Amino acid sequence: MSYLPCGVYFENYREDQRWWRTGFIKGKMVLMAVLLFAFPALVDSQWLSVAYTINYYILAALGVQLLVGYCGQITLGHAAFVAVGAYCSAMMVLFIPWPQFLVDAGLSYPISMICAGFAAGLWSVLFGLPSARVKGFYLIMTTMAAQWITVPLVITQYVSQIGGRGQAFSIPPGTIKVGPIELDASTQIGSLEITGDMKIYYFSVILVALCLLAMGNLLRSKMGRAWIAIRDNDIAAETMGVNIVAYKLLAFFTAGFFAGIAGAFYVSTLSFVSPEHYEWFYSLLWVGIILIGGVGSIQGLVFGSAFVVLVFKVLEMSVLGFSDFVMQSYPNLGWMTTKIIFFKESAFGLAIIFFLMYEPNGLSYRYWQLKNYFNLWPFSYTGK
Repeated sequence: MSYLPCGVYFENYREDQRWWRTGFIKGKMVLMAVLLFAFPALVDSQWLSVAYTINYYILAALGVQLLVGYCGQITLGHAAFVAVGAYCSAMMVLFIPWPQFLVDAGLSYPISMICAGFAAGLWSVLFGLPSARVKGFYLIMTTMAAQWITVPLVITQYVSQIGGRGQAFSIPPGTIKVGPIELDASTQIGSLEITGDMKIYYFSVILVALCLLAMGNLLRSKMGRAWIAIRDNDIAAETMGVNIVAYKLLAFFTAGFFAGIAGAFYVSTLSFVSPEHYEWFYSLLWVGIILIGGVGSIQGLVFGSAFVVLVFKVLEMSVLGFSDFVMQSYPNLGWMTTKIIFFKESAFGLAIIFFLMYEPNGLSYRYWQLKNYFNLWPFSYTGK
C-alpha cells in the first residue's frame, strides 16, 4: 500500500509568502524570461508594437486594480492621471534646461518619469479627498470629474498651449533616452540591427516587471493589508485601528504614481503627445481590463490586457481583410466597409457582458483552477 503526495506544504509563513515557492515555479519563471527576451526574434515587427501596447495597458490598469481590486475604491477617471504623467514627462524633457552631463548620460527622461509619477500621484490624491466622506456611486462621479476637469479643461485649454504648440507636443527624434540608448532610433551591432520597437519592447518589459514587483511587495506590507481590510469592511477596519482616510489617500497616491509611470512610458512610443490619447474611453477600457482579467489579481492585469489588445488586433486585421476583399470582389457593396469598422469597439462591450455573465471572476480565476488541477494531480489515494 502506498500514498501519492497531494499539493505542496509549507512549514512557516516565510515559505508560504515567497515569490517563487517551488522549483517548478522557478522553472516557469526562467522559461518566461527566456521567451520574453527572445520574443523580438520570433515574431514580425508589427507584433512588437502589440506587445508593448499590452505592457502599457498593464502599467495603466495597475492603479485601477489597486483602487478597485484591493482597496474597494471605484474609479472611472484614471486616464486623467495617465495624461498628467505623460504631459509632465514630455514637458520636462522638452522645456527644462537640463545640465549637459545629464543629457549626455541619458538621465533626463528617467528622472522625468519619476517626477511624472509623483505629479500624477498628487493630482490623484486631490480627487481622492472626497473618498473620506463618500463612496460607491458618489465616488464614481468624483473620479469622472477628474477626467473632465483634467483632460478637456486643464490639459487641452492650458497645458497644451505652452510654447505655442497648439494641442500637441511633438517629440523630436533622439529626445527619449535611457542611459546611452535612444529608444526611438535603430542601432547596428555587427550584423544585428536593434530597431526602435525592439528597444521600446525591452524597456516596457523591464518597467512592467519592476512595477509588478513593487505592487506585489506593497500588498504584502502593512499598507497592503490595510487596503484589503478597507475593501472587505471599512467599518470593521476602522474599529481595528486602521486610519481609513489616510490609507485611502495612500491608495490614490500609489495608483496615481503607477498611472504617471504609464503615461511617461507612453511618451516613448509616440512622436507627439495629444489630449486625444487620454479620452474617457480609456478609463472605461482599463476598468474593463480588470473585470475581464480578474478583480483583485495581479495576474488578472496581464491576462486582461493581453486579451483586450489581442482581440482588438485580431478584429482589426479581420475587418481590414474583409474590407479589402469586398472592395476588390464586389465594389458595389463598398458601403458595407463603413458599417463594419465599428465592430472592434462593440466587441469590447460584448466581451465585458460575456465575462460578467459567464466568468465573473475573470481569466485569473480560470488560470488558478487550471494551475491547481496540475499542482494537485494525482490526488492522494490508496490503491491495491
